Amino acid sequence: MDSLQSGLLKSFLLHLAIGGFLFASAMFKTPTPSVMEVTLNVPQTDPSEKVVSAISVDQNAVEKKIAELKQKEDAQKKAEEKRIRDLERRAVQARKEREAEARRIKKLEQQRLAKEEEKRKAEAQAKKARAIEKKQREQAQKAQQEKLEAEKAAKAASEKRKAEEDALRKAEEARKRREAEEKRKAEEAERARQKALEEKMLQEQLAKEQAARARIRQQQVLTEVEKYQALITQRIQQNLLTDEKMRGKECRVNIRLAFNGLVTSVTSLGGDKIVCDAALRAVRMADTLPVSKEKDVFEKLKNINLTIKPNL
Repeated sequence: MDSLQSGLLKSFLLHLAIGGFLFASAMFKTPTPSVMEVTLNVPQTDPSEKVVSAISVDQNAVEKKIAELKQKEDAQKKAEEKRIRDLERRAVQARKEREAEARRIKKLEQQRLAKEEEKRKAEAQAKKARAIEKKQREQAQKAQQEKLEAEKAAKAASEKRKAEEDALRKAEEARKRREAEEKRKAEEAERARQKALEEKMLQEQLAKEQAARARIRQQQVLTEVEKYQALITQRIQQNLLTDEKMRGKECRVNIRLAFNGLVTSVTSLGGDKIVCDAALRAVRMADTLPVSKEKDVFEKLKNINLTIKPNL
């Protein structure tokens, strides 16, 4: 619609401009040229001769000027005629364009009316279709509602039946679980009893074995201790300075040893003084005494009491 109005406005302005141009051309016509008088400078001679010459020259100049003005007027006339023809041609072209524009506008208007009619029919058909669709949708909704209610009732009955079946199934599963749990507990109790019995028997057997090994080791340790006690006594006897006065006499001494057999201290525990003095000197002279490298044997040797009797 906007393009139609724009075309009409352009056509109106074009025709208005052409009419104004033609009016201005009619009002302002080229004026008729006036005769120009020309006076030539001639030598001053006889006055009568001067007058004849001036008249002759003026007439030629006038005729020449008239010819020029006529030629110019013809050219202007031809130009004006050409301009008028151009204006007429442009006016005709503008009229044709205006008529074409009018036909185009009319065609557009017819098309618009046809489209409006088509739109009206389409809207009527669409309205009718919507009414039919609405009715069908309402019927479908009603059918759907009935279907949903039927499904809901069936689902409620199914859920009720399923709940009853689930309750029975859960009760049966609970009973089975209780029986299985009781059986498992009984089996676990039996296994625990058997395991406790086995562990008790194993502990008793292990205790017996450990006691036996301890007795054997104790015997071995005692044997080793007795051996090293004999060696220590022998070493002390080797360093013991004896005298007949010591015959039948003895002295009990306490000896403390380091891990390498070094004597850390020696004290008398009682006995004959002469024998005790000799025994203490003998131990100090030995400096180191034989000891076992086995820890349990050394533990019984690091602090020992020995009875020293001179060999006479």
